[in-house]
Amino acid sequence: MRLDKLLSNMGIGSRKEVKALLKKKQVTINGVISKDGAEKVDPNKDEVAVNGEFIRYEQFIYLMMNKAPGYISATTDKREKTVIDLLGDDVQHFKPFPVGRLDKDTEGLLLLTNDGELAHELVSPKKNIGKTYFARINGKVTVDDITAFRTGVVLDDGYQAKPGELVILQCDTISEIELTITEGKFHQVKRMFEAVGKRVIYLKRLRMGDLQLDPALKLGSYRALTESELAYCKSLKDK
Repeated sequence: MRLDKLLSNMGIGSRKEVKALLKKKQVTINGVISKDGAEKVDPNKDEVAVNGEFIRYEQFIYLMMNKAPGYISATTDKREKTVIDLLGDDVQHFKPFPVGRLDKDTEGLLLLTNDGELAHELVSPKKNIGKTYFARINGKVTVDDITAFRTGVVLDDGYQAKPGELVILQCDTISEIELTITEGKFHQVKRMFEAVGKRVIYLKRLRMGDLQLDPALKLGSYRALTESELAYCKSLKDK
C-alpha cells in the first residue's frame, strides 16, 4: 500500500495535508524519515509514525451504537439527521454505514461498519440471523397473537412474514413484549402487530444474532466492538 494512501485512510489528513507532513519530515517508516508518499508499506509489518506517534492501520471498523430516536438509519440525508451525524471525526473517515435499518423513532442496537461482507451476513433473510426487539403495545397481547406470529402473519401488502417468536412480558391495556424475527421488511414489527389489530407505541432493538446491546451505552452513544463480539462477527464471515 502507498504510504500517502495509508495515512489518508487512517484520517491523518487529505492527500495534500499528508504531502505537507512528508515534506516537513514528520513521517517515519520503521524509524526512518520518509518524504515519498508513493513509498510502499506493509500495514501488517511496517511501523509508520507521524510526529513520533505510531499509526495503527485498520481496514474495517465495527461500532455498536445505542440509536437515539430522531435519527434515520442512513449515511446522508438532505432533510433528516442520520446516525452518522452521531459519530466523531475520528471514525467518520472510515465511511461506516448502518447494518440494517431502524425506524426514525426506534431506539437500540445498531451496528455500524464498512465491512460489506459482514453486513450481508447479518441482514440477509437467508442467513436466519435473529433480531430481538422490546416493544410496548397499545392493547392486550394474547396467546393467540403468539400463535399467529409463530405461524407467520400476513402484512398489509399481502406478504406473509416469516415466523417470529413472541414473548409476553406484561399483558395489560399497554402490553410489553419481546419479539425475535429473522427478516427486516419496512416497518416490519409495527406492521406485524397491525396485522393482529394492535399498535406499537415504543420499539427498541436488543439483539442481532449474538450481538447484544450494551446496557451501559447511553442513547446516541457508541463504542468499538469487544474482542468476543469481533470473534462472533468473524465467525459469520468464515461460515
